[in-house]
Amino acid sequence: MTVALMWEARAAEGRGAELLAWARAQELPVPPVRRETFRAPQDRVLVITWWDAPYDAELPELPEPEGELVSRAVHRWRFESVRED
Repeated sequence: MTVALMWEARAAEGRGAELLAWARAQELPVPPVRRETFRAPQDRVLVITWWDAPYDAELPELPEPEGELVSRAVHRWRFESVRED
């Protein structure tokens, strides 16, 4: 089964580039099968990691940025792949 973990944060005013750089620099203790980083208006950053694991497996996730880099708590979602029939 493939599990996708999504991590999304919104930077504090004017700190979008800094948040993007911070997210890209975060290393996980175990590498995922795939990892992509996205940015969007309003200084939002999204990181999706894909894992070959059961849905409820304990998987490493990006942490909350320290200090005042973000304007709100990080949002996290977990999805499992669905077979195409």
